[in-house]
Amino acid sequence: MTEYWSCEVVTNCGAAEQEALSQGLGESLEHIIRQNNAIDIYEEYFQGDAVDHSGEPPSAKTLTVFRDPNMIKRTATCISWYPDGARKVAISYAILQFQRQPEGMSLSSYVWDVHNPNYPELELTPASPLCCIEYNPKETHIMIGGCYNGLLQYWDDRKGSTAIESSPIEKSHRDPVYDVAWLQSKTGTECATVSTDGQLFFWDIRKLGEPIEGMPLQVGTEGATLGGVTLSYDPAAGPTNFLVGTEQGTVLLCKRKSKSPADRIGAVYPGHHGPIYALGRNPFFAKNFLTVGDWTARIWNDDLKTPIMTTKYHASYLTDGCWSPTRPGVFFTTKMDGTLDIWDYFFKQNDPTFTLQVADIPLHALRVESQGRLIATGAADGSTTLFDICSGLSVIQPNEKPSIAQMLEREAKREKNLETRAKELRLAAKKAEAQASKEKQSDNEEAEEQRLKEIEREFFNLISQVDENTPAASGSAEDS
Repeated sequence: MTEYWSCEVVTNCGAAEQEALSQGLGESLEHIIRQNNAIDIYEEYFQGDAVDHSGEPPSAKTLTVFRDPNMIKRTATCISWYPDGARKVAISYAILQFQRQPEGMSLSSYVWDVHNPNYPELELTPASPLCCIEYNPKETHIMIGGCYNGLLQYWDDRKGSTAIESSPIEKSHRDPVYDVAWLQSKTGTECATVSTDGQLFFWDIRKLGEPIEGMPLQVGTEGATLGGVTLSYDPAAGPTNFLVGTEQGTVLLCKRKSKSPADRIGAVYPGHHGPIYALGRNPFFAKNFLTVGDWTARIWNDDLKTPIMTTKYHASYLTDGCWSPTRPGVFFTTKMDGTLDIWDYFFKQNDPTFTLQVADIPLHALRVESQGRLIATGAADGSTTLFDICSGLSVIQPNEKPSIAQMLEREAKREKNLETRAKELRLAAKKAEAQASKEKQSDNEEAEEQRLKEIEREFFNLISQVDENTPAASGSAEDS
């Protein structure tokens, strides 16, 4: 299809106006020509001039560093961006090693203004060090935090440092609350928590006296209970579906609304050799999710029990990871050696596109704001570094979404074929084993039958010998 454009030139004006008009007309004509060409080639209209960042070298610029203001430095365990404009960031601090919390350690966590790293904007005073914290996406002044002692607390930054309400200790988790997620609900007050005590709890912050519902992280009715470390919730994948990463290296697909308790664990995805420290669905393709654990990051499909893509094994342990909210093929990972890796699968799959040495100590927390430009990384000494990445890593590229979708679909089909082939080989091996066992049993039965025949023959031979010797013995007795 071809579109033809016409422009009317106004001549009743001055020279300056004509020059300006001509310049504007030239730009308009160039844009129109490009539109016509695009229509001819792709059969779709331009939505404005697209900017190609593919030739731009990847880069990141350090903006600021937020440091734990206390004498005893604690690990920055979790980061949550303010939902409305990324003007501030909430950071939780804790020492998660058991019985390693020194005397006199502060329990506080903080809300920081992005433009003022010297002093925190707000101090949060929980009952126990916070392992995780999360802003409410609807009520942006509300924050929820999971404590080291298993409690759940929430704050309103308009009402100061003290928690508005806290869950009672007898109704809370028995282990630290390692992750929390807000749920899609009419009230915007429901959330979910996971802990290594093997429970997935659902809460309503309006009444924290007890959980709304609980779900044991148990595979089967007699299976072992697994400890929850990470939690992912995306309504696009189902408003009642939850992904839970366990300390045993397994991901569980939990279904809140199921017909029976046995069906609550919808799928099990094994694979990692240690705890899963990060778990998240792709914001563009909800069926695909990312896991970070041991020395690898892996991409999965809901329908398959094995990962469809796996990064190379790193020399250093991976500690966190997340998807880019603006680019479907980009994700980020942090490692124990203090580096931040940016992966861009649209251009390269074998190695990170960009690696940044953030610190010489382990990084433990990572979070990207909603526009995809600002990245915050939390370290073991309580410092949180804020970066601004280049447009090439944050602005979606032309044809990126269909290309990534095609790549994920291709890898899923390949992995499905491999799974089918593996099932066929296992079935063939079972059949061969059963046949061999049957043949062995048949051989054993035949050998046993032959042995019985030999015993029977020997028995009758013995009887015959006894019968032959009996008359001779009788004759001797009569003679005597």
